[in-house]
Amino acid sequence: MKTTTALLLFVVSNLVAFAAGPMDPIDLAAFKEPIRVACVGDSITQGAGAEKGKSYPSQLQALLGDKWKVGNFGVSGRTLLRKGDHPYWKEKAFQDAQDFKPNVVVIMLGTNDTKPQNWAHKDEFFTDYKDLVKTFQALETKPRVYICRPCPVPGAGNYGINEANLQIEIPLIDKLATEEKAGVIDMHAALQSKPELLPDRVHPNTAGAAVMAETAYQALTGKAAAQPAGAR
Repeated sequence: MKTTTALLLFVVSNLVAFAAGPMDPIDLAAFKEPIRVACVGDSITQGAGAEKGKSYPSQLQALLGDKWKVGNFGVSGRTLLRKGDHPYWKEKAFQDAQDFKPNVVVIMLGTNDTKPQNWAHKDEFFTDYKDLVKTFQALETKPRVYICRPCPVPGAGNYGINEANLQIEIPLIDKLATEEKAGVIDMHAALQSKPELLPDRVHPNTAGAAVMAETAYQALTGKAAAQPAGAR
C-alpha cells in the first residue's frame, strides 16, 4: 500500500509539473521597443556569490541582446512570505519592479522562506505567492510571468536555508503556475547536479549564475544560448 501511494504521489507531482510546462517563446516581432524583463528575487538574483556585474540577470541581458532590457530587482535576504523576517513585499524594489513596466517578470523567491523562523508560516506560502503573481499580472503592461523553482541547496545547506523545505515548496510553485497560467523556469534542475557551482551551499558562483542565465534564456526564447553566458 505504501509503495502504491508513493507511486501515485510521484505521478501526480509529475503531471502537475508537466501541466505547468514551458510557455511558447516570446515573439520579438510583437514588440516595437525592447522587451522589458523584471527579475524579482533575493540575494541569488541580486548577484551574491557571483563576480561583480555577473549576476544571472546581467548575464541574461548579455545573452538576449539589445532587443531586450533586463532589470535586476533582487534584494538580499528577502522572503516571499509576508510574515517572513524580511518580506520582499516591503522593499522599494518591489515597487520599482512594477514601475519598470515589464513585459516579462521572472520571480525567484522561496529560498529564505525555508529558514526555521520563516517556515513557521509555511501554510501561507501558496496564497502569498499567488498574490505576488497576480500583482504583476494586473499591471497595465499585462506581463508574462515566470516563476522559478529555486536553486538547490546542497548537503546541509547554510544560514538555516535547507533543501528539505524547498522540496515542499516546489510542488506548490508548480501548482501555482498551472492555476495562474504562469511559466516555470527550473533553476533547481539546472544546478542540481552541479553542487560545485554553489560553494557556500546557497549562492551560485559566476559559473552557476551563467547556468541560470542560460536556463532563463531558453525559457524566454525557446532555444538554447548560441554562446554560453560565461563565455561573454
